[in-house]
Parts: sequence; structure tokens; C-alpha cells
Amino acid sequence: MHAEFDFDGDVVLVTGASGALGSAVCRAFQDAGATVCGTDVVEPGEDTELDRGEVAFYRGDLTDEDAADRVVNAVVDAHGSLECLCNVAGMWKGGSPIDETDVETFDTVFDVNLKTMFLASKHAIPHLRDSSGAIVSVSARASLEGGEGDGPYRASKAGVRLLTETIAAENRGQVRANAVMPSVIDTPANREMLPDADHDSWVDPADIARVVLSLASDATPPTSGAAVPVYGEA
Repeated sequence: MHAEFDFDGDVVLVTGASGALGSAVCRAFQDAGATVCGTDVVEPGEDTELDRGEVAFYRGDLTDEDAADRVVNAVVDAHGSLECLCNVAGMWKGGSPIDETDVETFDTVFDVNLKTMFLASKHAIPHLRDSSGAIVSVSARASLEGGEGDGPYRASKAGVRLLTETIAAENRGQVRANAVMPSVIDTPANREMLPDADHDSWVDPADIARVVLSLASDATPPTSGAAVPVYGEA
């Protein structure tokens, strides 16, 4: 069985678009016929959909509210509507217990993982209400419990889950909001950081992107406020 998605006529904004997962989400929506817009504080890599201009790129630091407002409005002004927001921007940083974690690290992790999701959603929601659209955000399996050495990461990703549930409750019948929860994603950066791990158990970004498409599509109309595991065997 093969599921096919048709997003022809839909405008999709993907944050963190220059990263491995963000670019996979952009590619999946583009293959499904959407008008895809990507945003990131980092310029896209060479010879990618964003670099070639196949996906419109809006550079912006979404930890800044003015930048988030500017990017969302630029997308709507250019394309006339917004049907889906994918909050993919994120980072992992750990290695220190809480009593040894400096406040700069804490602030950075929360800014990138949670504040970008908050600000992008805040400014996208009025447009998504107009289109009866959807938000799909990236939480993490690690958000489900505490653990040693990466408390700010776990807490920030738990915040993504809770904001997802809140947005779903506040916009019931108007905007659906869901999250996906990866474990370890199979990216070049993760392979470099964990060279001796079982890479075959990690999840391909393209497979996670397919779940994002499903949650944004009319295949899951009653699903809102959910956090969907995308662990694979990781």
C-alpha cells in the first residue's frame, strides 16, 4: 500500500529549512505539489531545492519577534495564503548536569527549540484560521521523561508538546496542531557526533517528513493536539 498526498494550491512554511530534517520536509511537500517556503537563520546548502530557488527562501532569525512577523507576512503577501506551518527549527545540546549548565546554554536551547515555535505559530495562526490550516511541530522522544545531561533540551521539547496541545485547544475547529517525536535522526551531523552508534536503527528524515505530510493532510482530520512517535527502531 502506498499513500499519496496532494497539496496542490497549498502554501507551506517550513522553519529550520536549511537543516537535514527541514530540507526533507520541504522536499516532501514540494513533491506533493505544495508551494513551499523555507526559513532559517542559516543559508541553505549548495545544490538543494532552496539553493536552486525551487523553494522560496526567507532568511530570518525566528527567535526575534519582528523577524518572525516579517517572514510570515512576506510568505502570505507573496502567495496569498498560508495553509500549513511546520516548526522544524531546533537543536540538541547537552553533556552537563543542571548545576553545571550555564544560563547562556539554557537560553539558547529554549530560544531555538521553543521560542521559534512559539513566535512562528503566533504570527501564523491568524492566517491559518483563514485557511482552516494546520501546524506540525517537532518535539522529541526525550521530552517524555527526564534524563542525565541534557535537561534544557528535554524541557524545551516538552514545551513544544504542551504548546502544541494548547494551540489545538485554543483553535479547535479552526486550526489543527500536532507534533512528531523523533528519537535519533539519521543525519550527517549525528553520524559524525556518534560514529559508533547503530546507524541502521536511526530514522531517515524523509520518513519523518512523510508523517508530517500525513498530519498536515486531510488524511488525519480528527487528529489535533497529538504527539506522534517517529522513533523507528532507534
